[in-house]
Amino acid sequence: MIDSHQHFWNYDEERDAWITPEMSVIRADFYPDEETFRSKGIQSCVAVQAASSEEETLFLLALAEQSDFIRGVVGWVDLQQPNIEDRLAYFSQFETIKGFRHIIQGEKDSDFLKRPAFLKGIRALDAFDYTYDLLILPHQLHSGINFCQSLEQKIVLDHLAKPPIKSGDLNAWKKELQAFKSLDHVSAKISGLVTEANWQHWTKDQMKEVIDTALAVFGPDRLMFGTDYPVVKVAAELDTWIDVYTSQIQSLSKSEQEKINQSNCINFYALD
Repeated sequence: MIDSHQHFWNYDEERDAWITPEMSVIRADFYPDEETFRSKGIQSCVAVQAASSEEETLFLLALAEQSDFIRGVVGWVDLQQPNIEDRLAYFSQFETIKGFRHIIQGEKDSDFLKRPAFLKGIRALDAFDYTYDLLILPHQLHSGINFCQSLEQKIVLDHLAKPPIKSGDLNAWKKELQAFKSLDHVSAKISGLVTEANWQHWTKDQMKEVIDTALAVFGPDRLMFGTDYPVVKVAAELDTWIDVYTSQIQSLSKSEQEKINQSNCINFYALD
């Protein structure tokens, strides 16, 4: 398998304030752990930004140079800056950079995805064959769908827009997600799900409901497997999440499983 979503960092209490005290298990440094992952059937990964700085992007690119476990990097760049094309041209010297992400889920402006400067930055990605990772929460789904409908850019929906599993009511999330059925340029990651449930008391059935919905909307051609490691550790051991995920796709054909486990990720991110 290829893990479409991993994070690495030197833990910094001020910068990483989103890692709250109850998430103490990930208040530590995390680097590529090839042996652990390869022993679990994961051969390589895509490293995704967690901090909003170009320093973060360069940090991930440096890790990728040192470890062939990282096959692609999704970095951060200020997509709203006037000279965005120049910055994208600068990053194009690095073969491992595959795309960019902005942490929309943290934006208080409900119209952030409509900002002309941001849309200009997104549209600039295409000339460099860069992808865009869309990180939103359920209440941002409507604006996220409008955003995707207005673009032809390759987009992947991170963590299925973080379904409100803990609340026990997925109806609104399921209903809104249906709009992605007709958006062929938008893929999605089956990742970051256990952390949206009750960390101590989530169930396999809850995961099944979400993954079944994802399969119905995106199909096996537009889904990718991800661990969201190390964040997953706040709610489950890595083995547990992998076991739950693999058990939920057992009914698919071998070729469909292979797409979600590997080839969709390779094709979306143009991994060498």
